[in-house]
Amino acid sequence: MWRTRAAAACVICQSLVNSSCGIKRKSPLQNLHLVSRSLHHPYYPSAKFQRPPLRISIQQLSSLNRLPLHKTKLLNVKHGYQSHRNFWLARLASRLLRVRYLILGSAVGGGYTAKKTYEQWKDMIPDLEDYKWIVPDFIWELDELVDIEKLLKALPDADDLAKLMPDFEKIGESLASLKGFLSPGYNLVSEVIGASDLLLLLGSPGETAFRATDQGYDNDKQFKKVSDKEKIDQLQEELLRTQLKYQRMLERLEKENKELRKLVLQRDDKGIHQRKLKKSLIDMYSEVLDILSDYDASYNTQDHLPRVVVVGDQSAGKTSVLEMIAQARIFPRGSGEMMTRSPVKVTLSEGPHHVALFKDSSREFDLTKEEDLAALRNEIEIRMRNSVKEGCTVSTETISLSVKGPGLQRMVLVDLPGVISTVTSGMAPDTKETIFSISKAYMQNPNAIILCIQDGSVDAERSIVTDLVSQMDPQGKRTIFVLTKVDLAEKNVASPNRIQQIIEGKLFPMKALGYFAVVTGKGNSSESIESIKEYEEEFFQNSKLLKTSMLKAHQVTTKNLSLAVSDCFWKMVRESVEQQADAFKATRFNLETEWKNNYPRLRELDRNELFEKAKNEILDEVISLTQVTPKHWEEMLEKTLWERVSTHVIENIYLPAAQTANSGTFNTTVDIKLKQWTDKQLPNKAVEVAWETLQEEFSRFMTEKKGKEHDDIFDKLKQAVKEETIKRHKWNERAEDSLRVIQHNALEDRSISDKQQWDAAIHFMEETLQSRLKDTESVIEDMVGPDWKKRWLHWVGRTKEQNIRNETKNELEKLIKCNEDHPAYLANDEVTTVRKNLEARGVAVDPCLIKDTWHQIYRRYFLKSALSHCNLCRRGFYYYQRHFVDSELECNDIVLFWRIQRMLAITANTLRQQLTNTEVRRLEKNVKEVLEDFAEDNEKKVMLLTGKRVQLAEDLKKVREIQEKLEAFIEALHQEK
Repeated sequence: MWRTRAAAACVICQSLVNSSCGIKRKSPLQNLHLVSRSLHHPYYPSAKFQRPPLRISIQQLSSLNRLPLHKTKLLNVKHGYQSHRNFWLARLASRLLRVRYLILGSAVGGGYTAKKTYEQWKDMIPDLEDYKWIVPDFIWELDELVDIEKLLKALPDADDLAKLMPDFEKIGESLASLKGFLSPGYNLVSEVIGASDLLLLLGSPGETAFRATDQGYDNDKQFKKVSDKEKIDQLQEELLRTQLKYQRMLERLEKENKELRKLVLQRDDKGIHQRKLKKSLIDMYSEVLDILSDYDASYNTQDHLPRVVVVGDQSAGKTSVLEMIAQARIFPRGSGEMMTRSPVKVTLSEGPHHVALFKDSSREFDLTKEEDLAALRNEIEIRMRNSVKEGCTVSTETISLSVKGPGLQRMVLVDLPGVISTVTSGMAPDTKETIFSISKAYMQNPNAIILCIQDGSVDAERSIVTDLVSQMDPQGKRTIFVLTKVDLAEKNVASPNRIQQIIEGKLFPMKALGYFAVVTGKGNSSESIESIKEYEEEFFQNSKLLKTSMLKAHQVTTKNLSLAVSDCFWKMVRESVEQQADAFKATRFNLETEWKNNYPRLRELDRNELFEKAKNEILDEVISLTQVTPKHWEEMLEKTLWERVSTHVIENIYLPAAQTANSGTFNTTVDIKLKQWTDKQLPNKAVEVAWETLQEEFSRFMTEKKGKEHDDIFDKLKQAVKEETIKRHKWNERAEDSLRVIQHNALEDRSISDKQQWDAAIHFMEETLQSRLKDTESVIEDMVGPDWKKRWLHWVGRTKEQNIRNETKNELEKLIKCNEDHPAYLANDEVTTVRKNLEARGVAVDPCLIKDTWHQIYRRYFLKSALSHCNLCRRGFYYYQRHFVDSELECNDIVLFWRIQRMLAITANTLRQQLTNTEVRRLEKNVKEVLEDFAEDNEKKVMLLTGKRVQLAEDLKKVREIQEKLEAFIEALHQEK
């Protein structure tokens, strides 16, 4: 190459000399120009390497085109003819060429030095293949993400491009016209190349520069061997600083973007009253999950929709990671104790304001205010405690919480109770197994993303959750591993390589899609999310784990974790949601077919619709109470009240008064006992009777079948409503006071106005006494055994005790026959006489048995005597009007029963008015309250409205709702994509 360039320089010089004379001939060596003479060096044979000289006109050289031309003269010399020289022209040319070569030599030397420096720097730069991970994965996957065929189709055709191309023919003509102008420059470049090679051969200053450069290169090479490690460390630090710089720039841009989106969303909020606000994609998906959580899968319909399941050992930092993702301290906290006692489903979505609200509540908690955060944490803790059943520590009931805010990544996370290894005091014995079963139930969903949280500050061998996760997802296709408390791990762990092994998935017996290291605080529960973010960024910026490439930049910070989890979640949703929609569609078809075959003539009413139907029926039946006739109410009240008080009237009022000697004493005794009875017992008994009567009528209406329209599916609900209403209803307390006055006045009246009332009183007394006599006869028969007819007809006999009582009865009947006016009680000597008489016949009897038998015998005798006295008093109304003057007939007992009968009628009338005017309405109100309470209590409705028909209708409704919402979600998902 050097020889070629030298030859080219020689040719240029010869052409310059020959052109000056305009004669083509060979010049002797001593007469040639210095540059031309240098080409005749022995190293370059002239005959072998010389090329034909170029004919170049002197006017074409830019440096000489302005010099005047003179005619040259041919001189005779020793070797031939020689042109006449103009010395001033040669001196000028030599000076110009000398400056020119100096400039060119310096330029070439500097270029060579620059080339060597470039190669030196190039060797110092590390191999960037090791930093390929810095570039995001989506750059390498552009060929998969970008559809090249669509782009090619979108490009214009060749004809369209040809129209846009310039006219190359016109450009060619223009270039041809400029050919003459550019040719001098081409020649100048050729001269420069030749001159640079010539300078190298002649040992020009450029050669010294090259030698110095070579020497410097050798020194740099030696220095490089010494300081390679330091330079690599410097480059790594520079790389980290650059990454952090761009990370901060990215965060600043994200913050600005967040503020702009917040303004846009706030502008949308102002127009909510004018247009219907479209639900966000994540809210639609969360609604589907909420419905599925309440769905009782009686037909093997499993929930395989994706969600992010957060699992980890107790106190591993699960809740802290979730709070960093939600950007708010929303969960109750405790030191070393179990705080998460039930699954908490958190739906993260983007919104103009940072707020949180529960699924079953309309209250919004402002997460930017500390008082609202405290109220939210308290509410979550209360809900957890209420969900835990008595005797248990954890609950399977899911608490649904929605968190909205600017910049939040859209996803659905479920925070599960921490896995424990030992059951401590105060916990239920099955707490450990319950937590394991809850975790497995959520993780066995093949489309669930498992977020495995591991505490980095404790020994890896103490981990429990990693074994559980590896069992549920052995291939790690849906697991993301998160190492928390890395700051403590860096301080406490003796070998940092152990952390690297964890992040690379080489230490734990589990596989994962990705591994992340995060810092979620310094142990202070009062720290804000912003301060934790700053601490996390500062830690990783100065961490040796990142500087020594043990951790990669995309594997640290909760920000990167949140982005990765969100991407995995939505990828799983897009891959599986259509398959789940098809599964629910098939389930819906099966349920509809089953309903048509089993209940072809019934509408598909779910549990809520059936409850509304039953509610209307119950209210109609309560209103039917107002349609009961007053006569029916009074008859029932009077009959029931007499059944309740008849025993007291006969035993405590009538019988004691009848034992008196004269009518004056009889009336006095009756008045005193009636007054005592009215003041203490009668009004209360009357109210009890009225309330029981109302209950009976209410129960009759509730349980009475309505023919073909009766639906036995409501019987359980009606019975529960009836019992709860009766339990809540209380009679008006002031009713007893007014009733007492009315009853007392009724019993004070002794005036029977006509014969009809007299006969009615006699009839009432006879019915009462006959009923008592019948009861007494039955008691005596049980005491003495069957008579001789039953013994012969039914082949039954008497027991020993019955024989004794029969002998005692016969002996006591003799005593009554001897003295018909015998008082109601036996004297002690009479008891002794009866006992001795029985012993004389060989019957040993106890005095108590004699008295007991006497009571029943005398009662029967007295009732028979009272009934015979009633017959005598049928014609005694005339004597009653004359106050029994000049008459031996006394009918004071008839007057007593008339007073009782009239009191019963007046009491029944008063109670009937209270029932129809007050109590029935209050009862209707209580029924409505009970129905409203039952309507809000889903567990109560599920318990009361049961059966295959109800369950089938409920499942059919849920499956339809899920399918419709899934289809709407899929449509919105396609639109967003």
